[in-house]
Amino acid sequence: MKPAPKGRARYPKQTDNSEETLLVNETYKALDGEGPWQGFPVVIVRLMGCNLRCSYCDSKFAYYEGERTTLSALVKKISSYRIKKVLVTGGEPLAQRGTPFLLEKLLKLKFEVSLETNGSYPIEPVPEGVVKIVDVKTPGSGSGEFFAEGNLRLLGKGDCLKLVICSRGDYEWSKKFLAKHKKICCDIVFSPAWSEVSPPELAGWMLDDGLDVRFAVQLHKILWGDVRGV
Repeated sequence: MKPAPKGRARYPKQTDNSEETLLVNETYKALDGEGPWQGFPVVIVRLMGCNLRCSYCDSKFAYYEGERTTLSALVKKISSYRIKKVLVTGGEPLAQRGTPFLLEKLLKLKFEVSLETNGSYPIEPVPEGVVKIVDVKTPGSGSGEFFAEGNLRLLGKGDCLKLVICSRGDYEWSKKFLAKHKKICCDIVFSPAWSEVSPPELAGWMLDDGLDVRFAVQLHKILWGDVRGV
């Protein structure tokens, strides 16, 4: 039996009537680098903590760095950017119990909201109206066994299933995954792992096979390099 994700155990429940809080790593404005909103201005809220340790992770700084912030203070900061789209990511945002409360609050304030998750947590708590970007971890990630397949039935039009490809072996594995799950009804994205598979190489494999999936590179890294806060 696969071990259950352990991220939430790091964040004890609040036992008083104080306002809900989250451990926030960073909040900034950027062009969305990947996913269904790629290229649009967004406010990125990166939460602290992750239960996985993927080989290509580019946000390891979020494993343990974060400041406890009330939802009202966080929403005030988000609002100050005057951008209507908000992406909540990590780390792993669903490792914190307060994340669905933040998503609900943002929706009520008429923000367009998306959530990027590593796919190991059930997405049932995510409020209706949030765009869900769910990773399927390939073998090359080192975390492939943790995917919660039940999430596939909860994805619909407007959501996104993302597979980061680390090698030709990962690519072949991803094709088999899609062949097994033929009823996926959301956007499917193949993305080359930064510095592991060249974008032209992955694009060529996809064209040779005529796959009905979308190719995407990490736009923010092309624009500004592999740095934080962009």
